[in-house]
Amino acid sequence: MKLSDFDFDLPDELIATRPASPRSSARLLHAEAGGIADRIVKDLPEILRPTDRLVLNDTKVIPARLFGVRRRTGAAGPSEAKIEVTLLEPQASGTWSALVKPLKKLREDETVVFSSDLTAVLEGRTEGQALLRFNLTGADFDAALAKAGAMPLPPYIAAKRAADDRDKEDYQTIWARNAGAVAAPTASLHFDEALVAALKARGVGMSFVTLHVGAGTFLPVKVEDVTTHKMHAEWGRVSETAAAEIAATKAAGGRVIPVGTTALRLIESAARGGSIQPWEGDTDIFIYPGFNFRVTDGLMTNFHLPKSTLMMLVSALMGPERIREIYAHAIENRYRFFSYGDSSLLIPA
Repeated sequence: MKLSDFDFDLPDELIATRPASPRSSARLLHAEAGGIADRIVKDLPEILRPTDRLVLNDTKVIPARLFGVRRRTGAAGPSEAKIEVTLLEPQASGTWSALVKPLKKLREDETVVFSSDLTAVLEGRTEGQALLRFNLTGADFDAALAKAGAMPLPPYIAAKRAADDRDKEDYQTIWARNAGAVAAPTASLHFDEALVAALKARGVGMSFVTLHVGAGTFLPVKVEDVTTHKMHAEWGRVSETAAAEIAATKAAGGRVIPVGTTALRLIESAARGGSIQPWEGDTDIFIYPGFNFRVTDGLMTNFHLPKSTLMMLVSALMGPERIREIYAHAIENRYRFFSYGDSSLLIPA
């Protein structure tokens, strides 16, 4: 398989920079049984069966983007530099790994000031990332970060506009509760309270798992032979309750439909032994055509970047030819793409 096999031309104007409002009013491309239907997300209770189970990622996005200043006094006098930081994940040492731009402007042991409350010292570098130690920890750090930080919008949105206060609500699911992600599980952004209530009334089951989405989800694939690509690792957990609910649905002949590629990757990581089990740890599972799905019967997901690992995942689920047909339909019918865009419900034959 070549990287070019997963490429397609996407008109720039189809990249969404704001979500639909209300959330469930986004368009939904329903692909099942060889057909394609143009629906709305709020139609899900009509489309799904009472025996179906949705698997939802309850990770919470932190306002991981920070803008600060480094001040220095040298032989030429005082100077300062603007420093942009994207937090990645906390380390056992108490530091945070982070992307810093420009990292070359910052020396070890220098302080970056983000606000009157929040500062950080550069303690080291590793593989192009910075190790930052903040002046606050625990609840104090969370409160200061909430004030100083901005939502870490994907690069294709950030290139068009800066994050603002609307994104603090828009880029978070309504069930977010376990803080740690630096990117949202965007398929879940289409759910609002009214839709959840309608799905429950229909009898559709819902199970929650946690996968902290990392910035690596936006890293490009740089190898032409996609099977040699190394995936980034992300921490996740499938609880005993979630594993039991999913297993019971499978045993009863119901369909397990993860909402988002993050939930799919996590439950397939937890099912590598042949059936779903409680699971916790880092997963770098890479799903491309030829993958043997153990538990997934369908997927609700947004529309993905050309030549991305997520295009490879949906191609694995539906088949490369079928996905090309689906994406051609989406482009022709002006569906909105990527994190704030429209959605699809993919049910393989």
